[in-house]
Amino acid sequence: MKKNNPNNTIKSLAMYGLLLIVMLGAVYYYSISRYETHEFSYDELLEKAQEGEVDKIKITPKAASGIYEVEGNLKDYKKTEKFVAEVPYSEVVLGKILSYADSTEFKVETVKDPGNSAILAFAINVLPIGILVIATVYLFSKITGGNNKSMDFGRSTAKLNADGGKVKFSDVAGLKEEKEEVEELIDFLKNPKKFQKLGARIPKGVLLVGPPGTGKTLLAKAVAGEANVPFYYISGSDFVELFVGVGASRVRDMFKEAKHNAPCLIFIDEIDAVGRQRGTGIGGGHDEREQTLNQLLTEMDGFGANEGIIIIAATNRPDVLDPALLRPGRFDRQVTVNYPDSDEREEILKVHAKNKKFDKTVNIRNLSKRTPGFSGADLENLLNEAALLAVRRNKAAITMDEIDEATDRVLMGPAKVNRKITEKEKRLVSLHEAGHAVIGLKLQDAQEVHKITIIPRGVAGGYTMMLPKEEHMNLATKKELLAQITGLLGGRVSEELLFGEISTGASDDFSRATKIARAMVTEYGMSDLGPVQLESKQGSVFLGRDYDKAKNFSDQVALEIDTEVRKIVEACYKDATKIIKENKDLVTLISDTLMEHETITKEEIDELVTTGKLSKYEDNTIKEEKETENNKQEINEDKE
Repeated sequence: MKKNNPNNTIKSLAMYGLLLIVMLGAVYYYSISRYETHEFSYDELLEKAQEGEVDKIKITPKAASGIYEVEGNLKDYKKTEKFVAEVPYSEVVLGKILSYADSTEFKVETVKDPGNSAILAFAINVLPIGILVIATVYLFSKITGGNNKSMDFGRSTAKLNADGGKVKFSDVAGLKEEKEEVEELIDFLKNPKKFQKLGARIPKGVLLVGPPGTGKTLLAKAVAGEANVPFYYISGSDFVELFVGVGASRVRDMFKEAKHNAPCLIFIDEIDAVGRQRGTGIGGGHDEREQTLNQLLTEMDGFGANEGIIIIAATNRPDVLDPALLRPGRFDRQVTVNYPDSDEREEILKVHAKNKKFDKTVNIRNLSKRTPGFSGADLENLLNEAALLAVRRNKAAITMDEIDEATDRVLMGPAKVNRKITEKEKRLVSLHEAGHAVIGLKLQDAQEVHKITIIPRGVAGGYTMMLPKEEHMNLATKKELLAQITGLLGGRVSEELLFGEISTGASDDFSRATKIARAMVTEYGMSDLGPVQLESKQGSVFLGRDYDKAKNFSDQVALEIDTEVRKIVEACYKDATKIIKENKDLVTLISDTLMEHETITKEEIDELVTTGKLSKYEDNTIKEEKETENNKQEINEDKE
């Protein structure tokens, strides 16, 4: 439990005490202002005193003014009434008033002459007002949390990490080439004279480009940690405000602060929020963002020089950045931080597995091979989900069961184990997934089948996990693309041939197959139309990446494109039909196994293809039968 700080308690009590004093003072002044005052002359005062109407008086001598100030109440006055009179400063006058007091018996209070002291006058007249003003300002600052930004609206919001941070290169798994690209920055920050001797100029800016979750921010933190220099970090959206000129002011202030701490690093995350192309989009440009970008361009490479300041920025939308931002002299170097390969995934998994307890059966190397396309953030989430599942199941360590389930959860969502499924739906889904699997098993260039399940997840009734046989670059041959289309169509073919009906379950397969076929025709030049790129992705800066595509062809060519796409899909459908017909028994065997066990892995699939049965389940059945026979024999012996 978090303990209260005694100093905070004292401050709170003092604040409440000051608030109470202010309230009491306000009540006091309000009560004074409610008095009804009657002004008497000297004669009227003597007349009232002589007639016995005076209840009490207070006499205050004012020697400097030559008068006595008399204040009091008449007997018929209310509590909120009083009279005031000024009489000559004379012993005779004072004695006359006191004589009436003796005869009519009213109370007399005499106050000493306060004189003309400036300190006393200040204390009486100015001090209460000053206390009220100070208390009001103090209370207002407390109400606003002491963070009144009305006067520092244009100040930089970049946060400073004076020691560079605790993240080092050892905390960043993988990214070997990326680390080498930024090591020069670290060397320059530590020893700039080494570069200056040879006339070398260090890059002013490094742009980290890559998909989300690949470690761009972590790499920037590691650069600052290794260099051990001040590290400013800010998001691109922190510059853009409602009022024009605020963002530009914050950019100026940020560089001004950075100059005082040079050499240092500035890291701008999601720079595309402020660095988008100028003068684009529907309705013209955005004045505030454009002015902010202009100021950033000027600070990076304008008339002034910012020596010792290196900017690192990260984005996953380099296509929308302004060309002036990417030219040499600003962001001189672009470092692509891509998805990790198998070896890098193994290193990342080992980093995130340090504080977790795994069962002996868990093999990190095998897990890295089973997760192609996973980013570093995905891998961290995978192990965390596995740990949560192990805790939920009250296990002492994380096993492969939790890792498999966590992989499925990351890819497809949680399993719908309580959803009611009819036998007809279950058979349909099992045949559909078996069709995908058999294409993967029998087609030479198809991907390898790793897992089949008919447990619903997300919007899918089941799925077949197929992974590349060998991990390679983002290149694919025509045969591999045709094999992907054939595999996607295998589910529909299996439904049609073995179930006798077709369902809506293949809609996503058709969408993916058509997208691949169209890309083959219009982008990759893999059709009878020849090696011509007819369409190219040209996302609008404001309307979205793939809102529209540039179409530089006539309606006749558009018809030919549609014809070629249909030709590719129909040819793959015929190939899938041929394979399914030749392997009906295998499709039925896999379907029956899925109906019984719901999920089968790669090893079990290989055993089914080889032997036609699963020994694991048969051994369990034999054990159960033997135990039943032994129990029966024991019962019979007891009866005898």
